[in-house]
Amino acid sequence: MKICYVVAMEAEAQPFIARYGMRKVENAFAPLPCQLYEAEVNGHTLHVVLNGQQHQRDLVGCEAAVVATLSAIQRLHPDLVINSGTCGAFRAHGADIAQVYIGNGAMFHDRRVPGDDAWGTQSLGNYAVWDGSAALAQTLGLKMGKVTTGSSLDMQPCDLDLIRQHGGELKDMEGAAVGFVCSLLNVPILYVKSVTDLCDSGTETYEEFSRNLNHACEALKVVNEQVIDYLTAK
Repeated sequence: MKICYVVAMEAEAQPFIARYGMRKVENAFAPLPCQLYEAEVNGHTLHVVLNGQQHQRDLVGCEAAVVATLSAIQRLHPDLVINSGTCGAFRAHGADIAQVYIGNGAMFHDRRVPGDDAWGTQSLGNYAVWDGSAALAQTLGLKMGKVTTGSSLDMQPCDLDLIRQHGGELKDMEGAAVGFVCSLLNVPILYVKSVTDLCDSGTETYEEFSRNLNHACEALKVVNEQVIDYLTAK
């Protein structure tokens, strides 16, 4: 089985990379900035693809996620893509900092295209997840939630309205973009998301995200190890 993680930030991936002693493949996607790490785990191939950096900062957001995902699938031909990273969530839905979720769907919350129903449906996305996601979440004792994706770290009132309307629980900047590419190429996707900030806490988002990033990433590493054990044992 070929498993490929697509991850935006180095901080989100590094604990996981270190845990498996993954080898960096230099210039794997040159001239694109995406970075590739690989290892063999329990007889299975494990890849981690990072969006890479520009201007000495991690590339975040939908555009970078599309480039990384498309590059990863075309080069590596994975059986399963896993979008792993951090996210915002809602205290009102029972979320807490460093709580790890499995996604049960993904949509865009800031793509508003007026017109007919078909364009509206395309804009929202509402991408399906790997059909083993619920069983994995149950086995690992993890909550599930719908991933909603936007291109900004903050959230406008109209974004929140759309999130509430469609049952969104986890707010990020990449998930639905990764899901979009997977839907085009018919590759199943699993979401593993760790909470850095609570969208309804009243705290400024970047401040809360920065304070909790390392804690959330360590929790993410623990769950990702469980996910890999689960997948490679089947």
